Amino acid sequence: MKPYYIPFTKEMKKDYTILIPTMLPMHFKMIISVLETYGYKLELLEKSGQEVTETGLKYVHNDTCYPAVLVVGQFIDALQSGKYDPHKTALMMFQTGGGCRASNYISLIRKALVKAGYEYVPVISFSFAGLEKHPGFRLNLPIIHGMLYAVLYGDLLMTLINQTRPYENHPGDAERLADRWCRKLALEIGHGKRISYRKVKKNYRLMLQDFAAIEKTLRPAVKVGVVGEIFVKYSPLGNNDLERFLVREGAETVVPGLMDFLLYCVYNELVDYQNYGQKYLKYLGSKVAYRFLCGKKNDVIAIMRQDGNFEAPTPFEETVKMAGGYIHHGTKMGEGWLLTAEMMELAHSGVKNIVCTQPFGCLPNHICGKGMMKPIKEKNPDVNIVAIDYDPGATRVNQENRLKLMLANAVPTEKRIPVAAK
Repeated sequence: MKPYYIPFTKEMKKDYTILIPTMLPMHFKMIISVLETYGYKLELLEKSGQEVTETGLKYVHNDTCYPAVLVVGQFIDALQSGKYDPHKTALMMFQTGGGCRASNYISLIRKALVKAGYEYVPVISFSFAGLEKHPGFRLNLPIIHGMLYAVLYGDLLMTLINQTRPYENHPGDAERLADRWCRKLALEIGHGKRISYRKVKKNYRLMLQDFAAIEKTLRPAVKVGVVGEIFVKYSPLGNNDLERFLVREGAETVVPGLMDFLLYCVYNELVDYQNYGQKYLKYLGSKVAYRFLCGKKNDVIAIMRQDGNFEAPTPFEETVKMAGGYIHHGTKMGEGWLLTAEMMELAHSGVKNIVCTQPFGCLPNHICGKGMMKPIKEKNPDVNIVAIDYDPGATRVNQENRLKLMLANAVPTEKRIPVAAK
């Protein structure tokens, strides 16, 4: 039995509230809506600020991975807030089961709970790798299917916000529209267990039309790509609201979607079969899943190209090839080869300024991110990559000054509406 392990039971499902830490608010709100369809009660924690960091540092070592400090801080701050009954509350942590410090989050959270006096609070490991079993929380195909569309919707909304926000005539229009769509889609996904793919594709087209209708003034702007460790790459809490800062400085941010990370995880199973002789049936299952997910992403790309008002993301099959000549696909600790491939994907799409975000001391990211900067620049001298460390001891002023220096040396590009595919 694992130390401090408290199972989430079937009885708990009836009246427990499950708290989820922030990372991608729109994606997670829709994922929560899917899970609520199946009888779970969940809440997304969105509190940010120095208080969260300080709370985390009280209960974990200051050398702990920065995202873990923030997650622990959010959880314990919520339990201490008085908003929830700790005896009727559970915590949920999303895990990949990969070989990095993130796979130790569950143990860190449980030890922190014991230290804070909440040793009775269950911690659910949400993982497709089957790291733990909880009788009251089980994934099935309908749940996974619903969450897939939450990710696809979330990625599209994120892309549309990023391509609209720097040019909108009325600041806040893009975010307000995204919030309305997020609420609508969350209700739609959570309304029933059956999802019509025809309706999903209709929603894609309506979303594109709505964002295209926002009043905007096109102007030259510096495009800045954001890559790195998954939490600090996406979470405003983890990266000191990096995207909002870049937009205030006049830049357009380009952030690869969460679907690419899911595809990366599935593709790694195919590589494991080739390199390490994984079981053939598992390989076949992963191959089917990979083709299915690529098809779903490619449908979004085709609809965006047909609409013609926004730049579509790169098909994942092409992203895979971009790692060639730089890093082997067997390098899969943390974000692994995907981090290098995403930098090349951005460069090939015309985004020559890239911010590589990483928690201080994150070994996989220092190797696959910071460690790959030199070979990338040698072959692509026009690419400017800035590595930014995020840590409790790192100051926002220092981070923003380095970003301002990058932007000062960058050459803006003319914002153009893509030509619709005929």
